[in-house]
Amino acid sequence: MNPFESLNLEHSSTVDRVAEELRRALFDGEVEAGTPLREVALADAMKVSRSTIREALGVLVAEGLATREPNRGVHVTEPDPASVHDVSAARLVLEVAGVRHWLTATDAAREACHTALRQFADAADSGASPAELTATHLAVHRSFVALTGSTRLVSLAESLTSEIRLALAKVDRIRRNADDQVNAHAALVELLQTGDVEGAAAELERHLAHAETSMLDALDLT
Repeated sequence: MNPFESLNLEHSSTVDRVAEELRRALFDGEVEAGTPLREVALADAMKVSRSTIREALGVLVAEGLATREPNRGVHVTEPDPASVHDVSAARLVLEVAGVRHWLTATDAAREACHTALRQFADAADSGASPAELTATHLAVHRSFVALTGSTRLVSLAESLTSEIRLALAKVDRIRRNADDQVNAHAALVELLQTGDVEGAAAELERHLAHAETSMLDALDLT
């Protein structure tokens, strides 16, 4: 018996493509929060098997973009005010801890902040998709956490941000102010570069508070 007979590269690639198309639809706002993700309907629309859809949905569930509930199946994750506030509070702790490590962080960690900011700016300048803008935006915030030097804290930050990616994407679609966001992040990094760590921490706190309010407004949760 071949121990590798279950491996199927082509099938896995199909699952990846289906998951990517579903992500695009979610981030572009074609499929709203709370929408049921029915296997049969999706399989018919995308001309793939139900098993492929099932695996792709599992990927989205693992990323926090979809939620699986007993007797309800899978639906697009629908944030509530309490969860948005809780994630925002946790992000504040992690990211402020990161910026306060700026002076003792490694050169590589500090440079990673500049790199993430440049990638966010490039995405904004090139008219990137909402999914790409959100990904590069959140990468800047993860780079702040990485200043702590803790891979566990970075992993925790990645898990937290997966819960708000859809909300943030909706905010970005509504406001369409990617350039303003880039400038705000650049100003924060500039404060760090000049050694004003506490000023950067205060600016980050204001930024995250405004982000929370914007997400609640965009989701009609206020």
